[in-house]
Amino acid sequence: MAERPARRALTVHTGEVIWTERLTPGMHRVVLGGEGLAAFTAGEYTDHYVKLLFPAPGTDHPEPFDLARIREELPRERWPVTRTYTVRAWDPRARELTLDFVVHGDRGLAGPWAAAAERGDVLRFVGPGGAYAPEPGVGWHLLVGDESALPAIAAAVERMPAGATLRAFVEIEGPGEEQKIASPEGAGVTWLHRGGRPVGEALVETVRALAFPSPDVQVFAHGEAGMVKELRRHLRLERAVPRERLSLSGYWRLGHDEDGWQASKREWNATVEAEQEANGA
Repeated sequence: MAERPARRALTVHTGEVIWTERLTPGMHRVVLGGEGLAAFTAGEYTDHYVKLLFPAPGTDHPEPFDLARIREELPRERWPVTRTYTVRAWDPRARELTLDFVVHGDRGLAGPWAAAAERGDVLRFVGPGGAYAPEPGVGWHLLVGDESALPAIAAAVERMPAGATLRAFVEIEGPGEEQKIASPEGAGVTWLHRGGRPVGEALVETVRALAFPSPDVQVFAHGEAGMVKELRRHLRLERAVPRERLSLSGYWRLGHDEDGWQASKREWNATVEAEQEANGA
């Protein structure tokens, strides 16, 4: 039997908190900098993401931090806990990385960390990954998501090709969660206020009712997994959007924390694909 290839070593970046800002009651911004970002780069995609590394409860990892050694020598429960976040902005000259965190009080891990972060605090992470950016020459662009997808949608809106036709819909709880986003003239974000309704319901209704300017569309639809599943079916089966024009991903799933969702995400996606293949989607 051939030996399995060695796992490629991951580069761990170390950022220091430069400043933080409460953007809205439910969104907190953290800007990282420092020499630990010397090897980091981003910019090809607007949905770049990084995997943040938080120490497991009760675990202190020795310096220099060595993720490969930790995973090799320690039991899994003592590995760093990962959380995935979109790169809201990257300034290569200043070497400053901006991350926006959805915060629900004390719930979760990354949100409370961001809300309490102070200048000089250290955050380690790997990445970036990414796969989507607005394509020039496309007839029009459709961007859809909830709060978790807002940083990626905002980055995409700000990088739309000149003259692009854009429809962008972001579902948030209420008016207090709206943000100012630089956008092409006449092509801003439409905010959908949830107002206590189920997450994603307003987005699915809006896209179903939307008059498409043309079939020549590039779509970015990310956020709660159930919502993304419904939109995938609609866009493929009812709108006949080619697969290669779709960027669809469940960032999270109702009733699951990130650990539980990531553990089941591959199986979930495979099941969704199989169901929709059977239905011609």
